[in-house]
Amino acid sequence: MTAKSAKRRFAGLRGGYWGRLSVTCLLGLPLAGCRPHDFPQYPPNYREYAYVSNGGSGTVSVYDVVNLRLDRELPVGQNPVDVVASASRNEVYAVNSGAPGGQGSVSVINAENNSVVAAIPVRRRPVALALPPAGDLGYVANSGSNSISVLDLKARREIAVIGAGEEPAALRVSPDGKTLVVANRRGNSVSLIDPAARTVSAVFEGCPGASDVVILPDSSKAFAACSGGRQVMSIALARPDAHPAQPARVESLLDVGRAPVQLALKPDGGELFVLNSLSNTISEVVTGTNDVGGAYLMGDGPVRGLVSADNSLLYVGNLHSQEVTVYAIDDGKREGSIHVGDGPSALAFSAAGHLLFVVDARSDDVAVVRTSSRSLFTMLPAGRGPNAIAIKAFKVPK
Repeated sequence: MTAKSAKRRFAGLRGGYWGRLSVTCLLGLPLAGCRPHDFPQYPPNYREYAYVSNGGSGTVSVYDVVNLRLDRELPVGQNPVDVVASASRNEVYAVNSGAPGGQGSVSVINAENNSVVAAIPVRRRPVALALPPAGDLGYVANSGSNSISVLDLKARREIAVIGAGEEPAALRVSPDGKTLVVANRRGNSVSLIDPAARTVSAVFEGCPGASDVVILPDSSKAFAACSGGRQVMSIALARPDAHPAQPARVESLLDVGRAPVQLALKPDGGELFVLNSLSNTISEVVTGTNDVGGAYLMGDGPVRGLVSADNSLLYVGNLHSQEVTVYAIDDGKREGSIHVGDGPSALAFSAAGHLLFVVDARSDDVAVVRTSSRSLFTMLPAGRGPNAIAIKAFKVPK
């Protein structure tokens, strides 16, 4: 069978992913041998979607991960800037920053039928949402009103507002649910909030341009990126059950590269990677000892990093390029790069980890990378100004 006749033979295959795979294997094109184990077999009731917020078009693009295609584009609020999937509910939440000076909102997406089912008003210019490990609450950083909105996601309403520092830009809930850590960009500080009491328990200054936070899996320590300088703040979280009780405190300010904008934590929590956007490097931090290893050159403008589930590889999106750099953690060296779209700025793995989705902010698309071969598999269209991504996988009742 010739290549031309093979293309005609399989032109009717629909849905894209398995059809494209069959065509590619038949034609003998390189696809790392088209090994079946690289492409999971899903039960009929399995669903998995990727959600990408498009700030310029006021939409969320929904991608069918099983069939690898654009499923639909959902209108949400004005200027969506973040999207987060619930771990306990079949819901996804889009944070809509709104018009300048106006009120923002959070759109609730039902993942089972991919429809917008509610919009929850919050305060001015919300930029990020954090969800605790369980329960029906959510926390929204309102950068325009220096506050944190507490949401009852089941009742679809704001139930409390907590004061934060000036221009909160990022926030995380500790795995034990006892601490909310907030990075205050213009306040040059990090706030610790007691979610149960809904009060600020501590404020640590001296982190210029605080832009991102991570918390270790055992909830013992938090780190904040100080993007206005060259440091990362290490914070020991409170241990009220210790004898004697230990309050939260700053352990150290760690010297890294210029303009550290994002922190990528290994799933095991042992090491932290700092994305130094103006140095074009990453810095490696041993979280237990706060030791900073070497600085490793990446691409042009590294802004987003993601560590594989087996703790072996770091993928780095370089905003001012069309490349995702791959860094081998155990070997301590670059292992090449993957050509994607223009301006890779957000990353997410599929649930099984066989695909990496890369949001390209400048070319308005999403690159799909096969992690087994570290190669581009396909490109999917997005809306205008895509900026964040979340993955949701679940099974529907039979």
